[in-house]
Amino acid sequence: QVQLVESGGGLVQAGGSLRLSCAASGGTFSSSAMGWFRQAPGREREFVGAISGSGTFTKYADSVKDRFTISRDNAKNLMYLQMNSLKPEDTAVYYCASSTLRWANTNEYDYWGQGTQVTVSS
Repeated sequence: QVQLVESGGGLVQAGGSLRLSCAASGGTFSSSAMGWFRQAPGREREFVGAISGSGTFTKYADSVKDRFTISRDNAKNLMYLQMNSLKPEDTAVYYCASSTLRWANTNEYDYWGQGTQVTVSS
């Protein structure tokens, strides 16, 4: 059983930066695609970005491309989401997710963290 714990959320002004972390335990981290998703109040959960098991490949939603960067440290079982140039519309609960595949489509994630709140003030 894979367990995921997010951290690093908080309150930041528009234009600022935050870095989220996702700590994974159980499973084989380096073989698992990892993803970030977010859910704003009253909205459906949406895909933010993903990284392959090796870290070679990444993919981002158009809304965060060129502002957010996903990385991972397989030696430490950690994944990161560096968020720059934050906007009020980035306000949401951010979730990390793990797949049993080395690369996953958005509907192929099997394990989810509890989420961390990110609030961007205008």
